[in-house]
Amino acid sequence: MARATPPNDHVPYAFERRIMARLADLPATDSWTAWAGMLWRAAAPCLGITLVLSVLTFASGSLGKQEAPLGEALESTVYAALTEPGD
Repeated sequence: MARATPPNDHVPYAFERRIMARLADLPATDSWTAWAGMLWRAAAPCLGITLVLSVLTFASGSLGKQEAPLGEALESTVYAALTEPGD
């Protein structure tokens, strides 16, 4: 039935005004709100990754060999250039 009816070029009265009025009623998109929402959604996975990596770091540090404290390692590195003969 619909195929038998030829297309009509008639536009309903005030069609354009109704569409434009609906578009004006839509809230404006706020890019800062969208950006903030994406950042808040990304915060949970970042926190989870940080916690997992922290646990792995502390676990591997306690199982591995004991190295000299950072202060002693830095001191020996700095004084190594002064005590070695040559150059």
